[in-house]
Amino acid sequence: MNQIQSYPLWIGHGGEGHNFPPIFDAGIEAVVELAAEEPALSSVRNLISCRFPLHDGVGNRPELLVLAIRTVASLIESGIPTLVCCSGGMSRSPAIVAAALALVNHDSLEECLKSVTYHHPSDVSPGLWKEITRLPHELLEVGCLTRP
Repeated sequence: MNQIQSYPLWIGHGGEGHNFPPIFDAGIEAVVELAAEEPALSSVRNLISCRFPLHDGVGNRPELLVLAIRTVASLIESGIPTLVCCSGGMSRSPAIVAAALALVNHDSLEECLKSVTYHHPSDVSPGLWKEITRLPHELLEVGCLTRP
């Protein structure tokens, strides 16, 4: 598990999403799972758990990508310590975290991905990244995250 500096946000692999002592030791309150092929997280009291069955490559439903990005962005904006994990922790997690940070900070996707990969080893699937970058901006913004 690697923390993305300046945020209560960690990226990890699927096994780390099921290893509760380090999760609780880090003060993490939410786990977002992104791997379609991984078993769902066991229910644990006092832990927010979200699962978005994404594929590491092409073929993801745009609305599922938007929901995953907006959920992670909401958790970031709410200041809820969050672990985002996928099978290997190197593609879906960094890509969704980068897109969520871009939404929260109103930065470019590319700059946010650079920042995420600085803090966490990554090998983002080109097909998945293409799907994320092609999402209509309006889908991410409508009814989402307003700044006073």
